[in-house]
Amino acid sequence: MRAVEDSSRLSALSVPGSHDSLSLDGGALAQHQAWPLDLQLRAGIRYLELRVLALGNTLYVMQGIMYQHNTLQEVLDTTLAFLSQYPSEAVLLQVLSEMSELTRVNRMVQDLVGPEQRVWVSSGMPTMKEVRGKVVLVQKSSFTLGVPLQAEGGGDGRVSDIKDKENSLAKLLDQAAVACRGDNIVVSHSSGSGFGTFWGMFLTPRRVAERVNPWLNHYLGQYTPNHPRPCFGVLAMDFPGFDLIQNIINLNWY
Repeated sequence: MRAVEDSSRLSALSVPGSHDSLSLDGGALAQHQAWPLDLQLRAGIRYLELRVLALGNTLYVMQGIMYQHNTLQEVLDTTLAFLSQYPSEAVLLQVLSEMSELTRVNRMVQDLVGPEQRVWVSSGMPTMKEVRGKVVLVQKSSFTLGVPLQAEGGGDGRVSDIKDKENSLAKLLDQAAVACRGDNIVVSHSSGSGFGTFWGMFLTPRRVAERVNPWLNHYLGQYTPNHPRPCFGVLAMDFPGFDLIQNIINLNWY
């Protein structure tokens, strides 16, 4: 993000993101990522999606009933340490409630980030200058902290045919390009699995990613420096590789 102009609104960027960002454990159907948080950040991931469970005074990162060996406090500590080292960057964070009362999770997140000046909680769309070195909370209408989020396609979408998934993703990206640069952070998910479908019963999140990610990489590769490059907002992915992440980052260079 160092090369992005300070005056650019955050909603005008194409941002590499991870879906179910810390879901590394729980078997083939539950795993969505191969890299821990610090490696994702160093690889260029700038959007994190976490599901949390409130127990006592702690928010635990979950994937369904599986604890992912991190608390929200630990995630914030790791991310803010990264941002201290790379102050030109900003990291978007969506917190989702997993089996917990939403209002309670909302209150606990607010208590957690309240004293921290390096977390953006306003609903106004910031410029890059305003959020460099900060974690930017993003939220849907039912959550009250952070910049509003507009989701294009659910990350847990059922996939029974890879070609259909690719066609659906192409339409989502077209919609995202139109909605980009507005007052919402637009998030499109390339992730999915065949769980719950007959034809896709063997399509784990990794197997879907192994097919869809190369297609997405090729799709984004058409926007070379000699062609106008659209803004796609956040692309939330399972098992993204370095080349795909870099291709998304390159969309911001003119």
